Amino acid sequence: MLENDRALLGLRVLVTRTREQAGLLSQRLRELGAQPVEYPTIEIVPPRDWSPLDAALRRLSTYDWIIFTSVNGGRFFFERLDALGLERRFPPRLRWGAIGPATARALAQEGQRADFVPTRFVAEAIVEEIGEVSGQRILLPRAEGARAVLALGLRGKRAYVDEVTVYRTLPVRDYSRLAEALRSGHIDVVTFTSSSTVHSLVDGLGPQASRLLSRTWVACIGPITARTARELGLRVDGVASSHTTEGLVEALLSSATLGRDPA
Repeated sequence: MLENDRALLGLRVLVTRTREQAGLLSQRLRELGAQPVEYPTIEIVPPRDWSPLDAALRRLSTYDWIIFTSVNGGRFFFERLDALGLERRFPPRLRWGAIGPATARALAQEGQRADFVPTRFVAEAIVEEIGEVSGQRILLPRAEGARAVLALGLRGKRAYVDEVTVYRTLPVRDYSRLAEALRSGHIDVVTFTSSSTVHSLVDGLGPQASRLLSRTWVACIGPITARTARELGLRVDGVASSHTTEGLVEALLSSATLGRDPA
């Protein structure tokens, strides 16, 4: 590992995750001497209409695969299953997929072992690595507006795919305090953990977003998030090679070890 005990000493790092999910990243940053500044840019809320998910939950016996592309997808899936009073008796042939280790751990906490986790934690890798799925039925519990690449890729492999919305991400509206912190140089590093966090922050800061964020070091959890940031006019300084919270921390550590000033 590329760290010493206080490798990020004194750095003020913006954590844009939801309040419920910010804890792990903030904890690691504190352990390394950084000062996390938690400012959630999104909130996670239920879907507008539960009926598509409810229908899928009642016909789980017809699926060969359930593939989760986020921790939140799994959380809302199992919460709704319990809310409907449905038993957790899944057919033995049903296989469980997770886009990465955090999602796999969340599944394990619900009592389900992930049968498949791709080597790269992006939708494209799921399509490339899942193997033969022709004729199989696949359920994708996802966020509203999720990228289409996974469903399209699986259908391209002749699978029958049902996408159901299990949650939505809504932007946080008030950015006045954060804008002032950025303007006055009180933030050294901005971290993004999803495209939705980028969109929300840039939209919330408005026309001044690129100028304010040009004064900070910008780190993204993976290539999709980084691409979104660049498309919105931001300079991306670091991308996690492992698309996880720990990978994001490693990206910051690498910059410090190589003598780059993240600020």
